[in-house]
Amino acid sequence: MTVRLAEPASAWWADPYTEALRSGRGPLYLRREDGWLLPLEVERWCGAPDAADATVLDRCRGPVLDIGCGPGRLVAALAGRGRQALGVDVTQEAVARAVRAGGSALCRSVFAPLPREGHWGTVLLMDGNIGIGGDPGALLRRAAQLAAPSGLLLVEVTGAGTDEDLDERVEVRVDDGRGGRGASFPWARLGPRALCAEAAATGWSRAHTWQTEGRRFVALRR
Repeated sequence: MTVRLAEPASAWWADPYTEALRSGRGPLYLRREDGWLLPLEVERWCGAPDAADATVLDRCRGPVLDIGCGPGRLVAALAGRGRQALGVDVTQEAVARAVRAGGSALCRSVFAPLPREGHWGTVLLMDGNIGIGGDPGALLRRAAQLAAPSGLLLVEVTGAGTDEDLDERVEVRVDDGRGGRGASFPWARLGPRALCAEAAATGWSRAHTWQTEGRRFVALRR
């Protein structure tokens, strides 16, 4: 099975996102073409893992690959637990922060060749990263290539109180709310039922779902 999908990495090199990572704070948004804004939780990403993150970390098994690791709070936390973990992200500033925090990370697209393909015990798609590339099916198929035959995929879906069947494929830009905007790129948002429907078509089955601190997660198995 071959998955090829161009990830618009240059959109995340835009000054608003890089500058937010450097400062460790927002405001920062994803702006749809109709002007709707999705706030991005830069301060949480750049901070220590919170109680909701801990429920994810506790479920990780074997070596862990964090897709779209951002500034690396999860890979650093896993390293602190003595776990083997690698983050991948297309933004150099994010990777640099992850390494400074004590994690291991590569500046690379998930669709490029990666270490240990087919041998990761757990693959993470946190913080809305199921939206990477705007095609969740392609991303789930790629995750299946990366995971071990009995591997686990932990996915964060849209927050509690939103549509279970939400399946949104849109063009967005990174926006700092002060006039700074990046290039347009495709993105997606999924509710838990929509994710499970995509998963069933890409070789994954649902193990369980949970929610905490206003965030929702789905565990999938090969």
